[in-house]
Amino acid sequence: MAAADTAATAPTKTSLREDLTCAICCDLFQEPVMLACMHHFCKPCITRYWRGTQGPVTCPQCRKEFSTKQFQTNYLVTAMVEKVRATTSDTYVKNLEKQLKQALESHRLRREDFINNIRRDKDRMDTIKRVGTDLQAHVKGEFQALHQILHDQETCMLEQLRREQEEELEKVQRHLEATERAVRELEENMTALQQACAVNENTVLIEVRTWTQVNMAVEFDVNAFSNKYMAPLQYIAWRKMFSSLNPGPSPLTFDVDTAHPSISVSRDKTMAVECDRMMSREDHNKRFLQCVNILAAQGFQSGRHYWEVEVGSKPKWDIGVAAESVDRRARIKLSPESGYWTLRLRNGNEYSAGTQPWTRLRLSSSPKKIGVFLNCEERRVSFFNADDMSLLFSFTNGPRSKVFPFFSPCISDSTQGSHPIQLLHYPPVALSG
Repeated sequence: MAAADTAATAPTKTSLREDLTCAICCDLFQEPVMLACMHHFCKPCITRYWRGTQGPVTCPQCRKEFSTKQFQTNYLVTAMVEKVRATTSDTYVKNLEKQLKQALESHRLRREDFINNIRRDKDRMDTIKRVGTDLQAHVKGEFQALHQILHDQETCMLEQLRREQEEELEKVQRHLEATERAVRELEENMTALQQACAVNENTVLIEVRTWTQVNMAVEFDVNAFSNKYMAPLQYIAWRKMFSSLNPGPSPLTFDVDTAHPSISVSRDKTMAVECDRMMSREDHNKRFLQCVNILAAQGFQSGRHYWEVEVGSKPKWDIGVAAESVDRRARIKLSPESGYWTLRLRNGNEYSAGTQPWTRLRLSSSPKKIGVFLNCEERRVSFFNADDMSLLFSFTNGPRSKVFPFFSPCISDSTQGSHPIQLLHYPPVALSG
């Protein structure tokens, strides 16, 4: 920038050089002196100009006469001359050229950086648009599947309602037709009887046709007919949807053979808690021996899977997935490099994702249930607050091989007691209709 400023003031310096040029030698002043008329000359030049002159002398520029050869040194002009002489020297010019070249190169490089930034921004915009379009298609597809499930349930229920309505209408229609037929027969008999009475006074026996017997009409029970369809249909449909969800909640169970000896597992294998004593268990090569860990019995290496874990008010835990090949006999830091993709809680409110180093998470509330979503094809492991399904963290460098749901109830603080972790099940319940 200094070089650019210097170049911009070059015309001004050229004009200044002319003002500081001696009118006698036509060069920059050498020891500039000022006459009484305010004109400046080099001291050697004015001395030579006046040499040999007897009597009054004159100014070479304005011809004003002076009785004596007097002048005075102008130190301000001297300083200005030295500055102009310095700024017009070869060294200064070379310096200036160097600065200009450096400034030009700096501007060129910055321009290239900006152009590259523009290109990258445009690439990012294209990526965002492409990914956004793909995600929109994905979201539409997911909800279209749900819409289809609901549409099928709606169609099925409406068809059932139509059939039941037709059955009830047919019952009433049959009773209506039988009743109308009985009325016609009764009217015919009444006409025959009236005609017989009017013929003569002699009693004449006539044959009266028996009429159709009509059963009592079955009363239409509006409540019984309506109750099924006035039920909480949205909840019923939601319950029925579980069997069609993809992925639906996986009904996991704990694998006791992997449990650390201090972990107690419930009889139904859905609850695990850390105890203050070691359990007597078979020494299995699947078992964790150094860390208070346990795996689920179900493993996954393809497809999409989701499960939920209730952690309640536990002050610390680890939840995620672990590669089948993890070392279960050693104490290893939980990280993707070691075969673990986990979320952890410490001290009741310190949430972290098991990256290397740990990624601290700032949560607005403490989840009581954790949802884990595993997408094997996309190698993605995501964690959700299952209370409101807000995303907590997502690993995009997920496992390449078979993994098992991983859990650690952690070593409990003796002052707080042990709190279990529980696998939540949402089995599809058979609902009539």
